[in-house]
Amino acid sequence: MSLSRFPTDFLWGAATSSYQIEGAWNEDGRGESIWDRFSRQPGAIKDGSNGDVACDHYHRWRDDIAIMKQLGLQVYRFSIAWPRILPNGRGAVNQKGLKFYSDLVDELLANDIVPFATLYHWDLPQTLQDEGGWAVRSTAEAFVEYVDVVTSALGGRVKQWITHNEPWCASILGYQNGEHAPGLQDWPSALAASHHLLLSHGWAVDVIRRNSPGAQVGITLNLTPAEPASSSQHDQEATRHFDGFFNRWFLDPIYGRGYPADMVADYAAAGRLPGGMAFVQAGDLETIAAATDFLGINYYSRAVLRNSQVPEADNEPRSVFQAPENEWTEMGWEVYADGLYQLLIRVQADYNPANIYITENGASYSDGPNGDGKVHDHRRIQYLHDHLVACERAIQAGVKLGGYFAWSLMDNFEWGWGYKQRFGMVWVDYETQQRVPKESAHWYSRVIAHNTVQPV
Repeated sequence: MSLSRFPTDFLWGAATSSYQIEGAWNEDGRGESIWDRFSRQPGAIKDGSNGDVACDHYHRWRDDIAIMKQLGLQVYRFSIAWPRILPNGRGAVNQKGLKFYSDLVDELLANDIVPFATLYHWDLPQTLQDEGGWAVRSTAEAFVEYVDVVTSALGGRVKQWITHNEPWCASILGYQNGEHAPGLQDWPSALAASHHLLLSHGWAVDVIRRNSPGAQVGITLNLTPAEPASSSQHDQEATRHFDGFFNRWFLDPIYGRGYPADMVADYAAAGRLPGGMAFVQAGDLETIAAATDFLGINYYSRAVLRNSQVPEADNEPRSVFQAPENEWTEMGWEVYADGLYQLLIRVQADYNPANIYITENGASYSDGPNGDGKVHDHRRIQYLHDHLVACERAIQAGVKLGGYFAWSLMDNFEWGWGYKQRFGMVWVDYETQQRVPKESAHWYSRVIAHNTVQPV
């Protein structure tokens, strides 16, 4: 496909998150996070590892910014570790933690890289979890205090802010199925957590605007286009439920529609809302629908739904895939670039965000250095190529897409998988902390330089 250039103001970047790369888990006054606690539970992480050291970015950030500069990144999406700023979740501020991010921002700006900060990427202070975590309203209140501290310190230099990364993961994976920290399995807690995450987002928007005049403020959702495995009514119903569970439960309230009535009914019928929607107080929905400047979308794959009709499985729909011959990443996720195009068209049509950024998109492949010292990760290049083609098609169709962040800048701690999965464009030797830009990094650098998808 012959592509025109992307818009001249299109932003090209890469993304990371604090717990996945920083390490230094107990240095310079940082408090314990729920991932520090969770990763020490036997069996919680597939390879038995944790993020104590990770990529040692806390000590090697200057070298990492030099790599970003070498690759020509225009913008860098990173997250700020709440326990590094407020070790107890609220109260006393850890000035050494603030200085780390202040120095990071200064170095980015000195290298003409725009800092794009995420305020919450899942590393909740453990002290707040001990009080109930996101399942209780006081955590949303504490988040506002944390946001005030960070944006007061950095708001003059950072003008791009994301409140939360993937509240679906933080609530459902953390509080319902236990795959992520804090490792709970309780539907009522998960649904309350989803509300308090969104509520804290809404509260934070005004705080950020006050402390960072002229800033762009948004939230990042992981969204998955859903389609039925067949034309049967059962599969159509399974798709409706999945879309509500995964996408609309978060999109609808953010864009002023409240929680989808069909999902409230589904959850109530399944006994997942024993107290009803009592966690929603007067004014909450208006707060959640605070006007934002962009929506961040994280996209990895699609879901194809079949209703299992298995009573012992609570009639939950199951994801199946129509094209087993397709390529799969090493995470077991189908490579389906057209899903990104479909998703962007749907979100623009149904919700009309002021702007959209692809804040994460990438693939896990374990290719390492060959005898020539290079990492020939051609599958990742093909993945990025095809998804950027989908982005360009969406722009041509009228989608207001303002930028793309590859996930991830470097290999890192991949949550419940530990170090078994490698999403990075930069290879990391975890024993020596050596960094080796992969061929995908060099390919992406050419994309940035020419503002056009490059041949594979």
